[in-house]
Amino acid sequence: MSITEAASRNHERLFPNHKSTLKVTDPEFIELFDNFAFDEVLAYGNLDERTRLMVILAALIASQTLSEYKVMLCGALNIGITPVEVKEIVYQAVPYCGIAKVFDFLHATNEILVSRGVELPVEGQSTTTPETRREKGLALQKAIFGEMIETMHKQAPGSQRHINDYLSGNCFGDYYTRMGLDVKMRELLTFAMILALGGCEPQLKGHIQGNVAVGNDKGVLLSVVTQLLPYVGYPRTLNAIRCLNEVLPEPAPT
Repeated sequence: MSITEAASRNHERLFPNHKSTLKVTDPEFIELFDNFAFDEVLAYGNLDERTRLMVILAALIASQTLSEYKVMLCGALNIGITPVEVKEIVYQAVPYCGIAKVFDFLHATNEILVSRGVELPVEGQSTTTPETRREKGLALQKAIFGEMIETMHKQAPGSQRHINDYLSGNCFGDYYTRMGLDVKMRELLTFAMILALGGCEPQLKGHIQGNVAVGNDKGVLLSVVTQLLPYVGYPRTLNAIRCLNEVLPEPAPT
């Protein structure tokens, strides 16, 4: 087996002293995958290690890949991502993936944290009350997406305005305003989740614009797409790149 030095080093950093059973049963596959995911892909882009692991966790939740999530969660904790940050990633997934998809991941996260001696619940991170959640959520929506949010509220048919109210009060007021992760990271996580969900290209384009507004430029987003490729596959990767290019076109060749 010929796993590169870089792949071995990067894998060992996440999973110290791990003994892979797949190296015994599927050695050729492990050589192919590890050299790609832990060397070639890691060499691309400008994401720091913590950001890379956080967006991978977010995408794994959206992809409903619980076993791989538990593996990568251990790696994330090994490199210093905190229990509060991990919990906020899981909570952030609820408005985008739905509790039916997130439920098992929340319990698995709790089990792993407890096994590592973390006392639950972790410190609360909420910054809103039932009285302030919609106002603060709407303000944050406008800060990210501009006045189009006000237009969206005004132009919504009467029978559908409650959904816009839920977006402001629940998605943004209940979740985005929380501490533990800043808005820049939350937008990046949202991009990763929607990318991994698939079939949500209009929302993906909206959050590409939202990411740019909070300081995550096309280079950062392309780095996220690239780092997620081994976990979500080429079709969703190529769909995400198409959306990126439609919202943020490449300069014309000179």
